[in-house]
Amino acid sequence: MERPPHLGIRHVALYTNAFDAMKRFYVDRLGFEVEWEPDADNVYLCSGSDNLALHRAAADRVLAGGPLDHIGIIVPSAEDVDRWADYLGAHGVELKAAPRTHRDGARSLYLRDPDGNVVQIIHHPPIS
Repeated sequence: MERPPHLGIRHVALYTNAFDAMKRFYVDRLGFEVEWEPDADNVYLCSGSDNLALHRAAADRVLAGGPLDHIGIIVPSAEDVDRWADYLGAHGVELKAAPRTHRDGARSLYLRDPDGNVVQIIHHPPIS
């Protein structure tokens, strides 16, 4: 089976204990724009060709493993997500979460790399 195409890593998701300060820093200092803020604990930022998600960590959450939630590899179409699921399955890679369509219209799946980092294969219309 042939490996489907992707467009590289353009999405990173971070847990943060300093949610408001992180949002202000990335917007006010680094020039990101708010793409979507579904609630008070999550914001999705964009600089035009990427997506940075900030997720408020629970007050008692210690970020001992670091703040990384996952990295996202962008694919050109929603159908590519399903092609990746088939490709990965054919090569014995277990999915952490099967393909699904999200509230914002993105479609993705999740898996773990050999070190246990979560990787998301995602079609995100604004940057795909």
